[in-house]
Amino acid sequence: MKLHTICELAAVGALLLGGMATPAGMMAQGGENVLSASEAQKLLPPAVYFAGQSAPTQLRNSAGVKFAHGHYLLATMVDTSGYSTGVAANYQAYLITEEPIKINEQRLPAGVYGVGFRAGGKFVVMDVGAHDLLTVSSAVDEGIKRPMPLLVMADPAGGFRLYEGRKYVHISR
Repeated sequence: MKLHTICELAAVGALLLGGMATPAGMMAQGGENVLSASEAQKLLPPAVYFAGQSAPTQLRNSAGVKFAHGHYLLATMVDTSGYSTGVAANYQAYLITEEPIKINEQRLPAGVYGVGFRAGGKFVVMDVGAHDLLTVSSAVDEGIKRPMPLLVMADPAGGFRLYEGRKYVHISR
């Protein structure tokens, strides 16, 4: 599915996850590049649809990856103030991926998703109807000196890390 089609779907009703990349984490192996918030926000819609509601994205808290073949992974934080506490506790960001990825080695098809870091060290991926699709353990990186609401960095071991503060999951293709 083309990026503009995904963004149109997102604008009509999907939510995104986001962050900022640091200069040290901008380049990854294999010609893949981490996108800064300013680069990612040019591709993301101002509002997304999730669980029966449209909510504004926090474009200043967005990030992404441009893969070697030109496909994107984009994430942005979402303003969840209009959602029930149950939904808001699990859903902090919106994730768009134009190609299949792995999150902590669990496969996720291309698509648009609501995602969040849950209490107890878990990361959840949900469809736009707020149904859980994937739950994995998250890790904590105490080495982050200035945690950001959302951050994507190249992982020294390969792939990427998607952070919320100091919590993160590993993303690879």
